[in-house]
Amino acid sequence: MTVSPVTESTTSTPLTIDEEPVAIPRRFLMCRPDHFAVTYAINPWMDPSAGADRDRAVAQWEALRDAYLALGHQVSLIEPVAGLPDMVFAANGALVVGGRVYGASFAHAERRPEGPAYAEWFRRNGFADVLEPSHVNEGEGDFLTLDEVILAGTGFRTEIAAHQEAQEHLGRPVVTLRLVDPRFYHLDTALFPLDGRNVAYHPGAFSPGSRAVLERLFPNALIADEADAAVLGLNAVSDGRNVVINAEAVGLIATLRDRGYTPVPVDLSELRKAGGGPKCCTLEIRH
Repeated sequence: MTVSPVTESTTSTPLTIDEEPVAIPRRFLMCRPDHFAVTYAINPWMDPSAGADRDRAVAQWEALRDAYLALGHQVSLIEPVAGLPDMVFAANGALVVGGRVYGASFAHAERRPEGPAYAEWFRRNGFADVLEPSHVNEGEGDFLTLDEVILAGTGFRTEIAAHQEAQEHLGRPVVTLRLVDPRFYHLDTALFPLDGRNVAYHPGAFSPGSRAVLERLFPNALIADEADAAVLGLNAVSDGRNVVINAEAVGLIATLRDRGYTPVPVDLSELRKAGGGPKCCTLEIRH
């Protein structure tokens, strides 16, 4: 696997179509899938009868963590909790912007204990401003942060009222986007920030009005087709130049390379049995 070293910087520069992408060091929170299993179905990807190989899931997760470390990023770990097989999907645990934490409140009973577990981790690790949410939201699953705005998904999990609550707590404008395809049940399965100013997304995942909003906000966005979206190719993590992405998204990987980004393909096929990919496993801590 070839990766590009991270350029030390504290701000991201808006990109034009001709500018060179710049990598920025990140801090991530992850949860080792020691208790991973597919024992229930709360999204179209999950089939308990298909089975899941926990050892293989752990090996794939470790390769993802190692990819982040090789890129120069910092990875913190939260202790997995027995009985919470989806806790590996750390992105859903919270939204952190400017050192403030907006906690998660899960839509499905099977995952509700994860919210307090993640909130407690942040309190124990020096984050004083942790808001216990009043409305259902699933953290970075449905909140994706750019330089000036937070894009927020609704339609399957996160309530619109949570978008307003997050805006009040974080002091950052929140733009609501409606998801309409149940395969893309979280925003982070249908869109990812390329950097602080631009995104990649699959138009078919969004309502007509939300597509129009995306076209207006991001005229130079990278558009992903159905085939790449269907292997969760958009559940990716970009540091501004290096894009950690599901290896099966071959068309999207080629397009990223053509646009000057460095794709870092990973195999998370076992975790995809629960509807997760690189981003699902990765909560960004923004100080």
